[in-house]
Amino acid sequence: MPAPVTRRIHIAGDSTAAQKYAAAAPETGWGMALPWYLAPGIEVDNHAMNGRSSRSFLTEGRLDAILGGIRPDDVLLVQFGHNDQKTDPRIGTEPWTSYRSHLRRYLDAARERGAEPVLLTPASRRRFDDDGNAAASHGFYPDAMRALAGDEGVRLLDITAQTLALWQELGPEASLLDFLPERQDNTHFSPAGAGLVARLVARGLLATGVLAEHEVQRIDEAVPVEWFTWPEAVAAAT
Repeated sequence: MPAPVTRRIHIAGDSTAAQKYAAAAPETGWGMALPWYLAPGIEVDNHAMNGRSSRSFLTEGRLDAILGGIRPDDVLLVQFGHNDQKTDPRIGTEPWTSYRSHLRRYLDAARERGAEPVLLTPASRRRFDDDGNAAASHGFYPDAMRALAGDEGVRLLDITAQTLALWQELGPEASLLDFLPERQDNTHFSPAGAGLVARLVARGLLATGVLAEHEVQRIDEAVPVEWFTWPEAVAAAT
């Protein structure tokens, strides 16, 4: 019998975290791998969706959907930045103004319901300069989120900095395995890459005290590739 659910981790984010379906395989969101690192009874409610920004996730009512199921002591992970860089006014934001104001709405909504919001800077894309050094690509968005976390007194997982350091350590060739080179896609993850980022998230939740030691497991192991499945898409996922 499955362990009773004692706590839920809700994810508001974009395609780098989202559930992927059969047509997209082997593309994998890190939210698909996060349950591997959580103890029985800690459930992931992944609402991340391809192409969404901090703005469009709100205007489409996706935060409202999360709030309908969030409970006191739950956790809301908020990771946006990739699509906030777009110039489309329905999607894009400015890092020091509208990005911060939209993110603040997630924080306020979670805290009003007794849940803990956690900000996650966006995972770094796989980019290297001519000297083979991993290059940042998110402009001021990570800085703006870091500053907001300090202003609001909420936990921050600096996934931008950690993944940038990870790609630097792996180098241009080895880091290919964590992305989708056959599609020339250096933003979205392979199963291996999604597992690496999910492990960073789990370790960060433990290190910041959001989760206790008994709420995580296997955080020094890689997610087995055979663990991943890509179900057929359903209408609600479009």
